[in-house]
Amino acid sequence: MNGCEGTNRVRRLPAEWEPQAAVLIAWPHGHGDWAGLLDEVEACYRGLAAAIARHSRLLVLADDPAATARQLAAAGVPERRATVVPWRCDDTWTRDYGPITVIEGLAPRLLDFGFNGWGLKFAAARDNQATRAAHAAGFLGRTALETVGLVLEGGSIESDGAGTILTTTACLLSPNRNPHLDRAGVESALARELGARRVLWLEHGHLLGDDTDAHVDTIARLCPGGTILYVRCDDQEDAHFADFALMETELRALRTPAGKPYRLVPLPWAAARTDPEDGHRLPATYANILFLNGSVLVPTYGDAARDAAALAAVRSACPGYGIEGVDCSALIRWHGSLHCATMQIPAEVSL
Repeated sequence: MNGCEGTNRVRRLPAEWEPQAAVLIAWPHGHGDWAGLLDEVEACYRGLAAAIARHSRLLVLADDPAATARQLAAAGVPERRATVVPWRCDDTWTRDYGPITVIEGLAPRLLDFGFNGWGLKFAAARDNQATRAAHAAGFLGRTALETVGLVLEGGSIESDGAGTILTTTACLLSPNRNPHLDRAGVESALARELGARRVLWLEHGHLLGDDTDAHVDTIARLCPGGTILYVRCDDQEDAHFADFALMETELRALRTPAGKPYRLVPLPWAAARTDPEDGHRLPATYANILFLNGSVLVPTYGDAARDAAALAAVRSACPGYGIEGVDCSALIRWHGSLHCATMQIPAEVSL
């Protein structure tokens, strides 16, 4: 479970709670999955954009820049706080195809990993080009961009900023991502590209309806002070109960770099939600939080009691941070949530 001790000490993958220059999102359009829900999801994005803009600048990939600028204005986002980037994406989940930024020495470097639609499940050609297109057009400043010959999604990894990577075997060892790499090979790649000194693997914890093969950002999150915020299933009748109990046991066995147990803070189990058209389970989760310059945005789902419990859990895990809920009921209809829809750009990147 506790992985390699990498030798790369030059690169460092910042923790998400470190200072940020901007957050990248992709505005939904009517040419893909959101066609039948566009009004509902745009209302969600207006709320999300307004929440982000209170704490950071926005970079917005947009199929129709003028229409998106009007949406941002309607949300109360000051024009100076948002840059609209002309680009039509396949999907809005920028967490998984946006740049992953490392610090090399004292300088930032944008890494453009391969994105293949979560293991060849969905069309992804334009998403896979989005980072390069934004960089070539100058929207990511003059920071060096490096294309990496490895399939890796931002939602599949968590970093403590000091060399620890938390991830899942179901995703990173998926045969449709990097079939040429075994577990040791993946660990070596994370050491080389991200400066990982050790990799912590979770074997359990997968939400029904999740297309990502158990992205770690849907189930367990690294937080400041040696804390892990995680999803706990307390419903013994739920199909997830046994697997998430095993994940909780795994988390208890993990150790910090100092050899101490992590402080574990459980999140409430989101009420079961199903797709109204075909009845399949939707992967609602409160773990999909976003750290943002001293604040934490928390997904909510219109469930007063559970939403309040989630906000309280995040407040406990992140003392001293401002905690703010963002209604993500629309996002869950296409199997994602708040963190999936965002990618932070660290403060070292000059935009």
